[in-house]
Amino acid sequence: MLRKRADFLRAARAGRAHTDAFTLQARRRSDDSAAGLVRVGYTCSKKVGNAVARNRAKRRLRAVAAQILPDKGRPGWDYVLIGRPGVTGSHPFAAMLADLERALEKVHQPRKPRP
Repeated sequence: MLRKRADFLRAARAGRAHTDAFTLQARRRSDDSAAGLVRVGYTCSKKVGNAVARNRAKRRLRAVAAQILPDKGRPGWDYVLIGRPGVTGSHPFAAMLADLERALEKVHQPRKPRP
């Protein structure tokens, strides 16, 4: 699990994929500290709502990640799921599962060089 601000900032500079219910940021770690682990962090700002709404959104993001990342996540990667205002807490759970699978496919695609 990601806990340090520096880890969240490094993930923010890496690849991202937007979905209806959340945003996924992902980066491949270059250090060997936890090379074989999939690490994940969650963020819900005050824009998502009051403390109850933020906690509900984070619980749903944790549940989605717990179902998808063990199979689809790649070892040596950090993932950050960011809640979206008014949507993360009420979006259909099955749709969130499908969104995370699509987002993972997007961030793991090789990047095309910019002209």
